[in-house]
This record gives sequence, structure tokens and C-alpha cells, in this order.
Amino acid sequence: MKKVGIYLRVSTDGHTTENQRRELEAVAAHSGWEVVGFYEDAGISGSNGREKRPGLDRLLNDATARRINMIAVRSVDRLGRSLQHLVGFLNELQALNCNLYLHQQAIDTTTPSGRAMFQMCGVFAEFEKSMIVERVNAGIAKAKQAGIEFGRGKRKDDQRSKDEERWGMCRAELEKRILSLRKGGMGILKIGRTLKVGSGTVQKVLLDRPFREEEAQAA
Repeated sequence: MKKVGIYLRVSTDGHTTENQRRELEAVAAHSGWEVVGFYEDAGISGSNGREKRPGLDRLLNDATARRINMIAVRSVDRLGRSLQHLVGFLNELQALNCNLYLHQQAIDTTTPSGRAMFQMCGVFAEFEKSMIVERVNAGIAKAKQAGIEFGRGKRKDDQRSKDEERWGMCRAELEKRILSLRKGGMGILKIGRTLKVGSGTVQKVLLDRPFREEEAQAA
């Protein structure tokens, strides 16, 4: 039997997750799934990472602990607004042997057609990333022609930012450690737990990596 965690999210405080809950409860009852729990982020934007979405964080923790083996969501936009982040999220679920059901898109990764659809999403995510890299590099080249100098910003008072204080290290050191652990084969969730940062922060560093590599090659 599938042990399901139902994820609910609305972006504004004036809206309710009740309709999402009712629809997914009906699907679970019809499909014979066991609903382990509801994981809710109310009034939180989908552009926020895991560290700012307590419901999503608890959901992924339960997936890691094998308390659930499927995640049910009303629509893909409840998970996030970025195709790349969505594909990264799916990759983490696959590593945990946890499936995903998207109600409005009728996608179920336990089926061949559902898995094929998300493979296509991965292709489009790579295309989107390459287009962004191309635009960023074009902008950098144009700025360099105009005499603008590039380099990582640094506070004039040499004090760490609030994020760096929370991490216990500077951003450059955090990025270096994330890339090193990833190169060693460690998953995104485990990297986050090891370094005590959110998986969203880890994903952003990994997704930004091609930009830095392209910039270094162009320099």
C-alpha cells in the first residue's frame, strides 16, 4: 500500500488549502492509499526554498525517514515556480524511492507515462538553463565592453552577512564545501543536513555552478 504525504500550499493568507485537501483526500480514498499526514505551507510563496517552507521541510524529512513513499500535490505549481528546482526535487524523491502524484496534471511517477513526462521535464530544464547561461554571458560580455568590472561583492566593514553568520562561514567557503560534497556523490538533502543549511540553498549553489564555470571560461 502507498503511504502518502499530502502537500498543501497557498501563496496568500487570504486563501485556504481546504479545496486542495478535499480533492486529494478523495483521490487517496478512491486509490486505496494510506494518508500518513498533511504538510501545509499557508501564505508562503512557491519561490521560497525549503528552509522557508516548514511544511515542505517536514514532508521531505518524513520521505527521508521512509515514513511515506509517495507525495501527493494538487498541482505542480504548489511545489514551486522553477522547472529546474522541480526537476531537482524529483531527483531527490527518486533517490529516496519516493513517488510523486500531481492531481491536475494527472502525473503519477509510479506509471511509465508519468516517469516519461518527468524525463521530458528534465530535458526542458536543461534547455532553459542553457538559454539562461547564454543570456547571462551575453550580458557579461556587453558589460565588459562598457568597462564594467566584475567580482564577488564584499562588505566594506569586513563583517559577515546575516546568512554567513547563520552558516558559520563565508559564502565562498559554503559553496566550496557544497560542490566538494556533491562531487563526492552526496545527495542534496544530506549535504544540507551535513552543513546545516536548507536544501534550497544547496540547490541554488548547484544550479548556479554552470554560470560560474561559463564565466571563468569566457574570462
